[in-house]
Amino acid sequence: MEHYGIDLLDLWRERLSLRRVSVLVKGLMHKAGRSQLLAALDETTVWSTQDHLMARVSDALELSNFLFLKAHSDSVSDLPPPDPLPRPGMYPELPEPPEEDFASGAEVAEFFQAMGNM
Repeated sequence: MEHYGIDLLDLWRERLSLRRVSVLVKGLMHKAGRSQLLAALDETTVWSTQDHLMARVSDALELSNFLFLKAHSDSVSDLPPPDPLPRPGMYPELPEPPEEDFASGAEVAEFFQAMGNM
């Protein structure tokens, strides 16, 4: 309804075919930045193809400038490389979960023995 103004109940009222529903859903999959369904399935589609290309061009330009400065300057030896632009769907690495500490066999036996004595 949001994009096409078509009621899905028309499918059961025999005014809409399954083929038409399939075509409409496939059409939603190609509307980057507009389809909530597509964004829920793949976060990288929040940006359009042009947005992703512009981010790549920007990253390449920053890297080119970094390499130029690095090659032509003696005083810029500790210059950090540029960070790429953050993109949808790209997350920093998640920290590793802490290692779980399990009870020993004696502690488990003691727990059940205390439960049995209640």
